[in-house]
Amino acid sequence: METLLDKHWHHIEESEAFQLLGTSFEKGLDQFEAEQRLKHFGENVITGKRAKTGLERFLLQFHQPLVYILIAAGLVTAYLGEWVDSLVILAVVFVNSIVGYIQESKAVRALDSLSSSMSTEATVFRAGKPLKIPTSQIVPGDVVILRSGDKVPADLRIVSLKELRIDESTLTGESLPVDKAANSLLPETVLAERKNMAYAGTLVSFGQGRGIVVATGNKTEIGRISGLIDSADELETPLTQKITRFSHMLLIAILVLASASFVLGLLRNEPVNEIFMAAVALAVGAIPEGLPAAVTIILALGVSRMAARKAIIRKLPAVETLGGTTVICSDKTGTLTENQMTVQSVLSGGLSYSITGTGYGFEGSVKSNDDHAGDNKSLDECFRAGLLCNDANIHHKDGRSGVEGDPTEGALIVSARKYGLHPDKEHAEFKRIDELPFESEWQYMATLHEKDGSRVVYLKGAVEKVLECCMDSMLASGETSSLNMEEIVEAQRGMASNGLRVLAFARKDLPADGELVRTDACMGMTFVGLQGMIDPPREEAKAAIAACQHAGVKVKMITGDHALTAEAIGLRLGLRGGDCSIGKDCPVMTGSEIAELNDSELIEKVPGIPVFARVSPEQKLRLVMALQKNGEVCAMTGDGVNDAPALKQADIGVAMGITGTEVAKEAADMVLTDDNFATIEAAVEEGRGVFANLVKFIAWTLPTNAGEGLVILAAILFGATLPILPVQILWINMTTAACLGMMLAFEPKEPGIMDRPPRNPSRSILDKVILRRIGIVSALLLVCAFGLFKWELLNGASIEKARTMAVNVFVVIEAFYLFNARSFSRSPFELGFTSNMWVIGGFASMMILQTLFTYTPVMNRLFASAPVDFMDWVKIIVCGVTVYGVVEYDKKRTASDV
Repeated sequence: METLLDKHWHHIEESEAFQLLGTSFEKGLDQFEAEQRLKHFGENVITGKRAKTGLERFLLQFHQPLVYILIAAGLVTAYLGEWVDSLVILAVVFVNSIVGYIQESKAVRALDSLSSSMSTEATVFRAGKPLKIPTSQIVPGDVVILRSGDKVPADLRIVSLKELRIDESTLTGESLPVDKAANSLLPETVLAERKNMAYAGTLVSFGQGRGIVVATGNKTEIGRISGLIDSADELETPLTQKITRFSHMLLIAILVLASASFVLGLLRNEPVNEIFMAAVALAVGAIPEGLPAAVTIILALGVSRMAARKAIIRKLPAVETLGGTTVICSDKTGTLTENQMTVQSVLSGGLSYSITGTGYGFEGSVKSNDDHAGDNKSLDECFRAGLLCNDANIHHKDGRSGVEGDPTEGALIVSARKYGLHPDKEHAEFKRIDELPFESEWQYMATLHEKDGSRVVYLKGAVEKVLECCMDSMLASGETSSLNMEEIVEAQRGMASNGLRVLAFARKDLPADGELVRTDACMGMTFVGLQGMIDPPREEAKAAIAACQHAGVKVKMITGDHALTAEAIGLRLGLRGGDCSIGKDCPVMTGSEIAELNDSELIEKVPGIPVFARVSPEQKLRLVMALQKNGEVCAMTGDGVNDAPALKQADIGVAMGITGTEVAKEAADMVLTDDNFATIEAAVEEGRGVFANLVKFIAWTLPTNAGEGLVILAAILFGATLPILPVQILWINMTTAACLGMMLAFEPKEPGIMDRPPRNPSRSILDKVILRRIGIVSALLLVCAFGLFKWELLNGASIEKARTMAVNVFVVIEAFYLFNARSFSRSPFELGFTSNMWVIGGFASMMILQTLFTYTPVMNRLFASAPVDFMDWVKIIVCGVTVYGVVEYDKKRTASDV
């Protein structure tokens, strides 16, 4: 039977399905057979691959080159007996690992959410009797009863139904509930159009039915999505990739230089202990101890800034990734659109009208498109028909409006309310006494109402079906005239071309004792109008897309909805693909067209297509991977179960916080608390600011490490006494990183940050301008520190004082260079010295610490420092001002290259 579960069940006739699964419509399975199948197939739950244990995830935080370097530095300083410094370095490593562990732990809940999404009860037939059982106990062959409000417990082949409609938006992206049927379909029918199937995790919105279980657990569509999540690559972000490469290069450079210096000392027959100390000093000097902590803190500050703008970051590196995003793939329903059906266009009495406002709120009005239009009795009846021939309700809760029932019917209530019809008053005045519910076979719904002893029938449904029922049409005056079907059909086509779903409305008066029967209800009706509705695009989403495209970030819509609707929404949103606009040279690509392309063909075509419709979960994943193969840094937004694999595969997954499923949220890197696409644009801006500050910190801190390494290397080459000791190097690195470098994390975003194109993902963190500047500052540090050290010794100063002078040169030059590092092209005067008061505070704090380092006895003993006089400080400050002036001059020369 295992192989049977892989069949195209939508293509198989009902009788064959019962035969293949060894069950019956009336009795279902007997209890013994159900227990045997449960043992064979297992429980109806999602099972994922074995997750890493908490200990494994924690230990993996140490598995990166830069951490190896820091651990080595800590062990070396411990070997040297500098226990305080050793503990500080190891504490930094430990804190960084704790932060990473906490962030990663949140991601492991995704599969748990998938399992919990099926932890409900369902009614099945066992031995001919209806029995309510946990969904986990359902097995292939069970006959399940579906009713309005139920969650579908497993994948079912529908075998009987009565007006069954199922909301499959979380699985397929389809914005409207799907009318189900029991007849077999062609084998190639795509998932979103398999009307004879019901899938696990979807919701029954109307009607009732019965289905036979054809797949449970991991074999269901939601189970396959779980497998896709498992198979999605765990991608490194651009930042972590670059930090990893930098760490590898730094590790190799340190080992080579330290080894070379040790060998050089041996060749000179210098004492092994002194050679070893020099090699350790070189290695410690070249290690940027503050870099991991700085990266974590700068990203964490970015997280708090984004939270204030309603974007919750679940994984720290996602902050930086947003800044480098080159393409955003967005789901349509609930992400770019309101996820609330809205009537926007009406035709009645030969006149057309537009309706303002969106969603299920009553704000808005009906406006005539004809300046000379007056009272329109046909329009009254068109809205009344939509209101009364209706089973939905609008509710308002916690400041939000929602619909109970079919979203289409909810939209009709809202349009009538905007016109001025009050639901309670109309229902009281026109009392419903009978109805003909909607059935897919008839494609219409009819209701019979009584008012003041007379009766009236209102009809709504598909345009072609309603027109078949009509013998005339109502004019604006209330009189009737011959039915102009061509005019009405042309109007319907015009609405449909704009992506609107169009319904037709009609009425008929009956005598006081008239009855509503299916055989003659659809006869002699009077046509009263059309209403066209759509799940409208968010206005703020349109502005956000324009801002993203201005910033060089491409936006692509990937949806499971119809191609015509998707194209219309994309056109309204202003989506562009390549160098063309949709509706011209960039047609919508559908899931069936994607299926016909191999991977290389898809990679070639995907850049120029802005809208993808009728896309399955696997195809969403393929599209994201194809974009990544084109070198794009891809963000994927979504809210449904069907979005989860692509959210995980993308460089950054963005889930909706309000309407999003738990599965989508747990698979994502970022969650929008307001479900607003515009928040993504704000997050991209924040991400760019965060990355800019990271680069500024790196460009600021590396000259210190390079300068320290060069000073030690010069001393080794010339056989001179070490100008700075390892413990003094650690003092410089840790205090300046905390008091000076970290202040760059608070640097405001520079003007025009969203006017720049996204940075090339393959581009190095440090470009040639920044590398040259690092080289200039490193060289000046070497000259100033080594020069003053030798000058002091030549003038009779003690070795302690000479080393203190060298340490102070490093600190003061770093302090002055901090003001340079606030921008790569603007001077501090342009930025405003007080625009980042943290820099001023950090400068003052560093000077206080350096005063303590120089003059307090306890620091003199701990760090082998010594007091210096006023003229010594003058020399040191001259060095700092010189470096500041040289860097500002270089800024002017290279401003156009930044």
